[in-house]
Amino acid sequence: MILEIKDDKVVSEQRFRYAAVAGHGEQQWRERASSRTQPEFWLAYCCGEAVGMVGGGVDSAGRFNLIAMWVRPDCRGAGIAAGLVDAVKNRAIARGHTRVILDVSPTNTRAADFYRKQGFAFIPEWEPLASHPHIQVQTMEWLAPAT
Repeated sequence: MILEIKDDKVVSEQRFRYAAVAGHGEQQWRERASSRTQPEFWLAYCCGEAVGMVGGGVDSAGRFNLIAMWVRPDCRGAGIAAGLVDAVKNRAIARGHTRVILDVSPTNTRAADFYRKQGFAFIPEWEPLASHPHIQVQTMEWLAPAT
């Protein structure tokens, strides 16, 4: 559970993260926590408050993944998400990767359109969403500019 606290009072609770990961098995948690995947997370702040986050790391196949993108609803459309995506792209390049991948449901048009504007394109890779296997997600990739 994520709690937002102001003036020593809880002003909101977000239980969605637990629901999204509650079904993960031991192997999935070990993979996420392993030094091999090297996940990192970035937070975006506005006026001293966290308003967004994103994660990035290398999966077991050696691909750099953008994971766990979230921006507070009242802050969406203000460029915060683009800045977070740029942070992941920059880290991937700094680590020698030439592409970043992510998974998104093509029916999540707001997210898919946003990632397209950030230079991502769908590729023909599909898989069930781990937390909701009835939902199919498709991989998108961003290719770093040639140097």
